[in-house]
Amino acid sequence: MVSIQTVENGIAMFQINRPKKMNAINFAVMNELEAFLNTIEANEHINYVVITGSGDRAFCAGGDLAAFHQIQTAKEAYPMLSRMAGLLYRLASLPVPVIALVNGTAVGGGCEIASACDYRIVSAKAKAGFIQGTLAITTGWGGATQLFEKLQRPDKVMQLLSEAKIHTADELLQIGWASAVYEGDSKKGLAKFLEHMMTIHPNVHKTYKKLAIANWERADVENRMLHEAQECARLWESDAHHEAVNRFINKL
Repeated sequence: MVSIQTVENGIAMFQINRPKKMNAINFAVMNELEAFLNTIEANEHINYVVITGSGDRAFCAGGDLAAFHQIQTAKEAYPMLSRMAGLLYRLASLPVPVIALVNGTAVGGGCEIASACDYRIVSAKAKAGFIQGTLAITTGWGGATQLFEKLQRPDKVMQLLSEAKIHTADELLQIGWASAVYEGDSKKGLAKFLEHMMTIHPNVHKTYKKLAIANWERADVENRMLHEAQECARLWESDAHHEAVNRFINKL
């Protein structure tokens, strides 16, 4: 089992269940995320969606390089990248608030997943960073597009992406990427964040989300995310990327 899907009290949770792999994404996780989205889109009784990782070490370490290592060319890379970008647009466009419960390390594509969510609740012990640049590629799942839409600070977004650094939870809060930082248990952190939100009728949240989605549609966010995947695919086939991946894998 690579994911755990639960629905309780109107809260649907998708938990990536690959703790030994730092909850990295492979094709099986993609398949299960797609199935989860199908379920949520068909269930009008869901009021909140939560995305998190198993254990307390990692939210998501991005794409599983071992699983994707056989992908060499832009033509081979684009189907994987565009598929995940499409899934993350669907995640962002769910008709309810979507919360990333960042229970541990989030790097690369893990940050892109969290950025697709409406809120990012980050453990005080967690660190996160858009480190794709260290592998000589860019964000490929639409994360840059999501950042430019949601942070509304192009200079901060460019810095986050281009420096490819790891940041602490407090730094992420100051930047505006983290919505809140919690101490201790992730379930308690989520409950505290939702405590006041759940005093407001779900229809209010759903209506505001509808307005947000309409704005993203006007801004052509979905096509921009797919273009982002295309640009990443172009860099994917470069020697610089393959050399960086080999260096990383050889360190493991």
